[in-house]
Amino acid sequence: MITVNYDEVEVEFETLTQAMDWAKIIGKFVTIKINGMELVGVFGSDTIKDGMCPDGVAYDWKKRR
Repeated sequence: MITVNYDEVEVEFETLTQAMDWAKIIGKFVTIKINGMELVGVFGSDTIKDGMCPDGVAYDWKKRR
């Protein structure tokens, strides 16, 4: 059994794929416990909108050649 913990909530899943998919949907910092190991973080990806990072920092990086 695989458990996902976030904000004092614990949810159980049968497969790692189910746990990862659910973690991506909630978009919060989670701990996934499987076979004595822990995977931690916010799963999924964020995007740049209107030149700003998801945390409000301006994204002004440019590739130089």
